[in-house]
Amino acid sequence: MSRSHILKFACPDRVGLVAGLAKLMERHDCFIAASRTFGDAETGRFFARLVFHGTSDALPSGLETDLATMAQELCADWSVHPEGEAVRTLLMVSKSEHCANTLLYAARRRELPIDIVGIVSNNETLRDDFAHWGLPWFHVPVTKETKPEAEARLFDIVEETGADLVVLARYMQVLSDEACRRLELKCINIHHSFLPGFKGARPYHQAHARGVKMIGATAHYVTADLDEGPIITQLTEAVDHTFSPADMIESGRHLEGNALLRAVKAHAEHRIFINAGKTVVFAR
Repeated sequence: MSRSHILKFACPDRVGLVAGLAKLMERHDCFIAASRTFGDAETGRFFARLVFHGTSDALPSGLETDLATMAQELCADWSVHPEGEAVRTLLMVSKSEHCANTLLYAARRRELPIDIVGIVSNNETLRDDFAHWGLPWFHVPVTKETKPEAEARLFDIVEETGADLVVLARYMQVLSDEACRRLELKCINIHHSFLPGFKGARPYHQAHARGVKMIGATAHYVTADLDEGPIITQLTEAVDHTFSPADMIESGRHLEGNALLRAVKAHAEHRIFINAGKTVVFAR
């Protein structure tokens, strides 16, 4: 069978969009293997993700031209991606390795369609722990005074490695507003998410002191609004009075790793759309 591709298509909602996309694919002898659509009555937006293949590995001649014409008529945003193509990904860490290791292991097992091109850290704590992965290690120390130079180096690394996605895998430094703008929808972060939320140091100890009954983790796109970017994935777990802070930390590690994994997988599989500041995330 020829190689499959993924079409992402988003536009103002109207009658006939699904039929129009189907007819366009039929015109180019493309078989639609999977289709997900959603029309949001609140925002008036339509979203579609089609997995399709033609008669050869290459895209049919004229398909992209016809898609561009259709998109112009409908004021649509669209893109086409080869299915399964690995997204070049740069990991950023500080002193916790669990989230990065979750992604590294899933990528090695080919459960996650990413190609990890390097690891950036603001200190050297984890260098030896990650050495066995054989990946480029970039030590970029950051202080309040050197943040502009450190971020300039970060973007040099992004360019050198050809990274299309940056993942803050427990990277404990706040990016500047300018860095967030440059990485818009290309940078995913993970953080603890409790009910209620606890900010600042030792969040699990704060949660324990308040007697919370639910802990969790949230993966989201990075924006200039700290920890308030469009949410991709959230996971929670019930706890009770028998849980110590150490128990919560242990459970939190698993939640953080899995939430981040699901978010990166959804991004790499082109299943995420932005919809008025929030996300539409299609199931596989």
